Amino acid sequence: MNILNRKALPGTRLDYFDARAAVDAISPGAYDKLPYTSRVLAENLVRRCDPATLDASLSQLIERKRDLDFPWFPARVVCHDILGQTALVDLAGLRDAIALQGGDPALVNPVVPTQLVVDHSLAVECGGFDPDAFDKNRLIEDRRNEDRFDFINWTKKAFKNVDVIPPGNGILHQINLERMSPVVQVQDGVAYPDTLVGTDSHTPMVDALGVIAIGVGGLEAESVMLGRASWMRLPDIIGVELTGKPQPGITATDTVLALTEFLRKQKVVSSYLEFYGEGASHLTLGDRATISNMAPEFGSTAAMFYIDEQTIKYLRLTGRDDELVKLVELYARHTGLWAESLKHAEYERVISFDLSSVVRNIAGPSNPHSRVPTSELAARGISGVVENEPGKMPDGAVIIAAITSCTNTNNPRNMIAAGLIARNANRRGLLRKPWVKSSLAPGSKTVELYLREANLMGELEQLGFGVVGFACTSCNGMSGALDPVIQQEVVERDLYATAVLSGNRNFDGRIHPYAKQAFLASPPLVVAYAIAGTIRFDIEKDVLGIDLEGHPVKLADIWPGDEEIDAIVASSVKPEQFRKVYIPMFAAQVDDGEKVSPLYDWRPQTTYIRRPPYWEGALAGARPLKGMRPLAVLGDNITTDHLSPSNAIMLDSAAGEYLAKMGLPEVDFNSYATHRGDHLTAQRATFANPTLKNEMVVVDGKVKAGSLTRIEPEGQISRMWEAIETYMERKQPLIVIAGADYGQGSSRDWAAKGVRLAGVEAIVAEGFERIHRTNLVGMGVLPLEFKPGVNRLTLGIDGSELFDVVGERTPRSTLTLVVTRKDGERLEVPVTCRLDTAEEVSIYEAGGVLQRFAQDFLESTVKAA
Repeated sequence: MNILNRKALPGTRLDYFDARAAVDAISPGAYDKLPYTSRVLAENLVRRCDPATLDASLSQLIERKRDLDFPWFPARVVCHDILGQTALVDLAGLRDAIALQGGDPALVNPVVPTQLVVDHSLAVECGGFDPDAFDKNRLIEDRRNEDRFDFINWTKKAFKNVDVIPPGNGILHQINLERMSPVVQVQDGVAYPDTLVGTDSHTPMVDALGVIAIGVGGLEAESVMLGRASWMRLPDIIGVELTGKPQPGITATDTVLALTEFLRKQKVVSSYLEFYGEGASHLTLGDRATISNMAPEFGSTAAMFYIDEQTIKYLRLTGRDDELVKLVELYARHTGLWAESLKHAEYERVISFDLSSVVRNIAGPSNPHSRVPTSELAARGISGVVENEPGKMPDGAVIIAAITSCTNTNNPRNMIAAGLIARNANRRGLLRKPWVKSSLAPGSKTVELYLREANLMGELEQLGFGVVGFACTSCNGMSGALDPVIQQEVVERDLYATAVLSGNRNFDGRIHPYAKQAFLASPPLVVAYAIAGTIRFDIEKDVLGIDLEGHPVKLADIWPGDEEIDAIVASSVKPEQFRKVYIPMFAAQVDDGEKVSPLYDWRPQTTYIRRPPYWEGALAGARPLKGMRPLAVLGDNITTDHLSPSNAIMLDSAAGEYLAKMGLPEVDFNSYATHRGDHLTAQRATFANPTLKNEMVVVDGKVKAGSLTRIEPEGQISRMWEAIETYMERKQPLIVIAGADYGQGSSRDWAAKGVRLAGVEAIVAEGFERIHRTNLVGMGVLPLEFKPGVNRLTLGIDGSELFDVVGERTPRSTLTLVVTRKDGERLEVPVTCRLDTAEEVSIYEAGGVLQRFAQDFLESTVKAA
């Protein structure tokens, strides 16, 4: 710590680090012009940076320069069990590798406090119309995931600084918002801003509290866990001024879907957004969290709100200690992090959004930013009543209606609104359609408590929206199996079947294999569509049903008023509910003192947890970047779901065939996500999405969708996994060519691990999503970017070429992509090396994050000896 800047915090017995004084010493008055993000980063530098480089690093913030890397030291790492587990599998494998080289494996521990919440493993096998759904789903979860849970239980005893919240307790981001984040940390008598990275792209949800929290890949999280700085260059910090107020009947979901469309068009990719203005001041913390949660859907890295009265109100509402609440306000006011202190903040760019312009929305049918006003569904050909045969499912059938995801279940107004629409529908005698698999999966146990307090839980249960679990379910592709009769009808009639969910992701093929597409909607709209039973329905104008007295009922007849929603929230959501849930939950994490081996006893027959191979075979060798053949030639907007899907594993997939050979019954195949701790299963998920369009695979003049590629030089079309096996046997280095926005979506590290294990040495794209690019670097895969105006189409790349990469790899240097066509023609194409910092170059040259750490660890051990 830089002691020179440590001062007493007035009104407390604590100290703080004075970033204002340090900044103004370099440039008088500069602190008042800094955005909120820069002020928090400045404090982090003043407290943690090497004094010899402090002034140079602070100058980057003051002068808005981007020519130097500077370190950021997050206070915490948070993980869900999928990426968190795989990160800890990697660390367990790292311990093995270090032990084999004579090091002490017990010394390999997270240095930074790491919190893991088991929230991604529950599938909705039993819908919310089954009164025993919660217990049944949990039993299935425990049975399927026994191998995983054994490993997770070992980690909390074997590793220092790891806390585990077991399954059945809620979603990471909602628990983080409602309890984990103190907003202001206290350690060794020093108060400082809470900051964190998380192994999920929706980690920014807690940005709503004024906490810088960003999603990173598992590999970057591992680096931070192990005490390495997260090196960065100053991001674009964009001010988003919110004006006006939402119209009556408009939910936070409607607002965030409109913002998602708007901000995508504003091209805010990789930026930090700061929301402010009169509109922001009127938003509840729940509304703010719904917005911040969807930062990755905007394309931004963070979505910050200032600390203000709404923050304090929320901390009290969620049962935080009075002393902490007082400290947060005092610290924020004294250090310039309070909203009123940021009136003179300057941004590179300011954009404005009028909250009063928002109408009722859904998003779909396949992207979160594809907003559609519900009033325009019919005009766009998505809705519209069609004639259906009696006794059969309609075209556009909604087969899944899920109130799910921390995006919306964190927000009491949304959840109370859903309960009220259910109550009003029940009073009129309306029913959920029998083919709709409905479910309620809150991100926190407090939701059920306040819904029962409001006498609305029973109303939701009556309509089929009973609690199926406290976990990240349908939004993560864990929708579970359909009723066999319904599935058979979908398949035999080739129905256009859909899902409607209150989540944040609706990419093709993600929610359920038999839901061809999916729509994002507010929790009350999810209830309405369960009653309608089809997306081909004008939810604003058409009749939902006939009531008990024979009168037609439309949406407007059962939609609750804002005054009633607000009154019930005020009377039913209470601090004691949060204390009742969270005090025992976190008290249960106390170490019981049991000792375990520092090395994990890997189970030989598992398909869930296997020692990683990153120090063995081809991965331990050089990457010559010579004579590479394309594994895939891809278009724009390739998501991590295309690269490594997370949904249910089908029997006829490469992974399904492997699991069957391993003796696993099909009913327990589980999801791709849950098997990511076993590379032999997870490798078979590489490019396994059935909606993938690899431009190398052309049949009858059209690109054929599927997990397919073309083996060269034979020109043989093959399933992707068989091609990967063929190339591995030949020891053929591979490359992937892609369009714009490569790697959108979830922060899954297996989207990078899969291609690296396949033998891919480089990815050349028109642009990369931030998290996926860092994952590629962390796996030792070289990301390269075409220069503007150049792409696979202008170069006429068809997949028959050979590729070399030539030049010195330095941060953002220009390298040469040498393309040799089948006829011998040779092209030299300049590309940008997307190793953006010296640290990234160091990681890449070592072979990846884990290899870099192992080398440094062993070198330091030798020096210490």
